[in-house]
Amino acid sequence: MKPGQILLFIFAFFLSGCGLNNNTNDVMPEEMPSDFDFSVKFGVGKRNEIDTFEGKITKDLVDDGTATIILPITIEEKAKIYEKMKTINIISMKDLVPKTECMTKPYSEDEWKITIDGETITTSISGAYCEKAIDENKLIDIRNYIRNIVQSKGEYKKLPEATGGYE
Repeated sequence: MKPGQILLFIFAFFLSGCGLNNNTNDVMPEEMPSDFDFSVKFGVGKRNEIDTFEGKITKDLVDDGTATIILPITIEEKAKIYEKMKTINIISMKDLVPKTECMTKPYSEDEWKITIDGETITTSISGAYCEKAIDENKLIDIRNYIRNIVQSKGEYKKLPEATGGYE
């Protein structure tokens, strides 16, 4: 092979590889996979948690610590949550850190762990910044949707009210 052919071959090899970098895993399956589960820790110090892996809910009682109960989310509720996550394609969210240097205290944080079709992704957002990133509100909306489902359940309503506050 001549040197020009070798270079052309190498160039063609790298060029053909460019098309392989389109990660199809950045798109959620149309139907909710049987292994779909998630946990989201949120609030100041991430002391609240909704965890479908273990079927438990943790509520931040602020001055009185936390309270954890077993409270599974139904398959129907999970399907609705999955559809909302699919609508925003939660597994491909990229813009979660705002371009600002302004910080606040105390601040809320969200930490997500999501398993879909054998893949586990983690993502987080921080309320420490004065402004929000482009995709941040989408995650907050999903978290609030899930939280409303949990807070509507009788078992959750039996948990003690939080006392005190964060300064």
